[in-house]
Amino acid sequence: MTARKNKAKVPAETANNALDARQRDGETKFQAAARAITVPDFRHGQTIAHLYTGQLKHTGAEPGLGDYSATVRQAVDKAANGDLSFASRTLAAQAMTLDAIFTEMARRMACNMGEYLGATETYARIAMKAQAGSRAAIETLAKLHQPREQTVRHVHVNEGGQAVIAEQFHHHGGSGENGQSGGQPQATGTGDPGASPALPCPDPLGPAVPISGGEEQGPVPDARRQGQRGA
Repeated sequence: MTARKNKAKVPAETANNALDARQRDGETKFQAAARAITVPDFRHGQTIAHLYTGQLKHTGAEPGLGDYSATVRQAVDKAANGDLSFASRTLAAQAMTLDAIFTEMARRMACNMGEYLGATETYARIAMKAQAGSRAAIETLAKLHQPREQTVRHVHVNEGGQAVIAEQFHHHGGSGENGQSGGQPQATGTGDPGASPALPCPDPLGPAVPISGGEEQGPVPDARRQGQRGA
């Protein structure tokens, strides 16, 4: 008599519909449930589950609410750690979808043009909205992958109310070097108003020369020859 070997039965996979509401220290079970329900991954996972339940129903592969929440949580955690691949892929896909809507509405507009003015206007309006949305998605995607530039202005106020403005450009995501604007003077010092050199006096002759009482008035020396007196 041949002995039959009993094979271990593999439990069937089931969808995860459980709510992860593990209690923390000093937290009641009601507070844990409220915290688990109000986090973004559960709320958005619940919305996605309602949207796709009808499509996957009776297929044997319908995910549960916990499965949707776990998937959203993974994308949220990556974005929080600086991984923007999900945002980049989403924007690119949205731009393509909106562009497809634009071309289809433009085709329908062309088919109704000349005969059905109302339908032509309706399709044209939808096409223009889809085109604007596609363009906005592409612009946002471009900004996401371009280095950001930040302008920092340093104002140094010297004696006499004269100010020197220096601009520095900080590039985020690029080489990390700061560029100096060619149209603004470069300020010196560490920010102390007295440490920066004063700008030249707007009067090339300098301040007026005081005249002592009772003496004959002499000619005012030329400011350009003051440096030659000691020679």
